Amino acid sequence: MSRRRIGFWYRFAAVLCKPPLVVLIKRDWRGIENIPAEGGFITAVNHNSHVDPFAYGHFQYNTGRVPRFLAKSGLFKSGFVGAAMRGTGQIPVYRESSDALSAYRAAIEAVEQGECVAFYPEATLTRDPGLWPMTGKTGAARVALQTRCPVIPVAQWGANHLLAPYAKRPDLLPRKTHHVLAGPPVDLSRFYDKEMTAELLREATEVIMAAITTQLELIRGEKAPATRYDPRRVRREQRRRTREPEAQDEREVQDELEFRDDQESRNERDGRNEQNEQNEQNGQEKTAQDVREKPVRDEQEKTVQAGAVREMTEAEHEKRHGK
Repeated sequence: MSRRRIGFWYRFAAVLCKPPLVVLIKRDWRGIENIPAEGGFITAVNHNSHVDPFAYGHFQYNTGRVPRFLAKSGLFKSGFVGAAMRGTGQIPVYRESSDALSAYRAAIEAVEQGECVAFYPEATLTRDPGLWPMTGKTGAARVALQTRCPVIPVAQWGANHLLAPYAKRPDLLPRKTHHVLAGPPVDLSRFYDKEMTAELLREATEVIMAAITTQLELIRGEKAPATRYDPRRVRREQRRRTREPEAQDEREVQDELEFRDDQESRNERDGRNEQNEQNEQNGQEKTAQDVREKPVRDEQEKTVQAGAVREMTEAEHEKRHGK
């Protein structure tokens, strides 16, 4: 099969979604000639608003090549939305489960059958302060290298003015313009016939993200920052900064405990020294007292001895006269 037919569910979704999109958004669509008319391919798109999948879907629906998005598996479980997701052929992504790779297998199969698979390589709304594309996940590069299909970099800008990232209320007036620019296919041929290592996939992904960024620079008329925003690096830096105060607190607590231990040791030593000084002072006072009392004790001993001698003399005298 060379291309996917636009079936009932896609036409039904278009009937529901196109009128509000036409009312709320003016269109500036360029690069439609870069969308392949036949055969399987990938579009790699930046993501800066919760409404841009609808706005971008409108663009690609009008090219005649309807996309199959990779979407969170939870969207497929609810009633009407789940039926619409399944009916339009969207691909569920089962994150952090044994079925996590099934989305990539389904994407490869879709491309090989001549369909278009739309990837948001960032996998979430950009967190870049200027809303430039962040570092990407490697899924699009993996599918592209396995199938060697065309990868069309697409930049969009304007849906974020209708609904800013992470905002809850749209800004409906004045009417916003949604800019879309599809670029020429990304050249990934230098990665073919090489072992598909994690490093190779990261390099191929960066080539794709650079191509998307180039299209967005053309739309916005300004240059992107030289360093791409990397949320993982930012999280690591935040964790490091969080750990530093904790470590500082631990050091302060440890210093306080050590200070208390030192203080207790000093108090204990001071107490022992004070006791020793008191004992020494008491000993000195006792010695002085002994020196002062010695003549008295000697005199008392002499008196006692003299008395004993007199008693013995008297006893002897009485003994002789008594006989």
